[in-house]
Amino acid sequence: MIPYGDFTYFYICLALMLPVIILGLVGKRSLVYNRIITLVMLILIFSDENKNLFDNKFLSYQFIFFALYICYQVVLIRVYISIAKKTNQFKNYAFAIVLSILPLIIVKILQSSWLGNFQITVHGNKLIEFIGFLGISYIAFKSVQLIMEIRDNRIKSINTMKLIDFITFFPTISSGPIDRYKRFIKDEEKIPEPNVYYGMLIKAIHMVFMGFLYKYIIAYYINENVIKVTPIDTDPTFLNYLYYMYGYSFYLFFDFAGYSLFAIAFSYLFGIQTPINFNKPFKAKNIKEFWNRWHMSLSFWFRDCIYMRFVFWVSKEKLLKDKLLISNLGFLINFFIMGIWHGIEIHYILYGLYHAFLFIAYGYFEQWRKKHPPKLNYKLMNVIAILITFHSVAFGFLLFSGKLIH
Repeated sequence: MIPYGDFTYFYICLALMLPVIILGLVGKRSLVYNRIITLVMLILIFSDENKNLFDNKFLSYQFIFFALYICYQVVLIRVYISIAKKTNQFKNYAFAIVLSILPLIIVKILQSSWLGNFQITVHGNKLIEFIGFLGISYIAFKSVQLIMEIRDNRIKSINTMKLIDFITFFPTISSGPIDRYKRFIKDEEKIPEPNVYYGMLIKAIHMVFMGFLYKYIIAYYINENVIKVTPIDTDPTFLNYLYYMYGYSFYLFFDFAGYSLFAIAFSYLFGIQTPINFNKPFKAKNIKEFWNRWHMSLSFWFRDCIYMRFVFWVSKEKLLKDKLLISNLGFLINFFIMGIWHGIEIHYILYGLYHAFLFIAYGYFEQWRKKHPPKLNYKLMNVIAILITFHSVAFGFLLFSGKLIH
């Protein structure tokens, strides 16, 4: 069952959460019941008619690997925090990071088309079909973030059950938004007052309806009437590429923004105020502003966990003196990793490098603009900036789609 993929998912989810809503309206919460719901929903999400034990779809191989993966990450984090309390050495930290992302690296390699006919198979099925479960990336992000915060002494103790609550939170399990541990636990430990929860409920209902509009009406219409009918493979003309580029860009936004609204809405029903993921990204006036508006939780995770740490490390070790060069290298590494995270495919890698180029080019443009302030009308400049940014981003999405490079 794909999260938010059909109406059955919503019916089951809302039926199970009715007691949660009632308790919330009277200022109560049952963490035990919340955990039972989470377990039931995860079993349903990973259920599989074909790949399972004892011919029971609810004992799917993916659910078993998911459970093992959660245990693996929990044990790793618990061991690391106990070691860090005694000796917070870099080598232990680096080893923990590698161990945390190693399963994700294996999955990304096995998912790559570059393996060709060298795929590992088990009883005639690709190994990736068993271990490449939904949401592995976002769980890895949470685990890596926790290890980094332990290293920075921002987190000094972790309750095992709360850790499991955080990394298995089913409303955001498949595609985020990516929450932060301390923020999540603060919400989990503080039960909202009835009037506050009522306000969250109203917001959740509004987000669900907006999600349906975005994902099941607008995105569906674009997919059926633009993406599926544009003969870009059989008739790769400039106009067809342009038409597909516009359609695919808006489809990505409405489909993913719709999903994010659902995820945030169901988080609110639990009393967890998961941060928003999109903030009118196509109104951005430059590429930096775009990434502050688009898939914000992922963008901020990469900024904090990769870009900022790289810049801080290079500056601290005095490996380079040129601040702009350090920043540009940070962008290059940041977006290269982001590209590979989407998949070890040439179009994803080029997508990442393309955005690194946009950031670097914008940095030089900012320097030039300080010496050459624009003389055009302010509002006109904003319109021009929005149009340039949108088309730069849309071309990136065309790269991302894999249609430009086969």
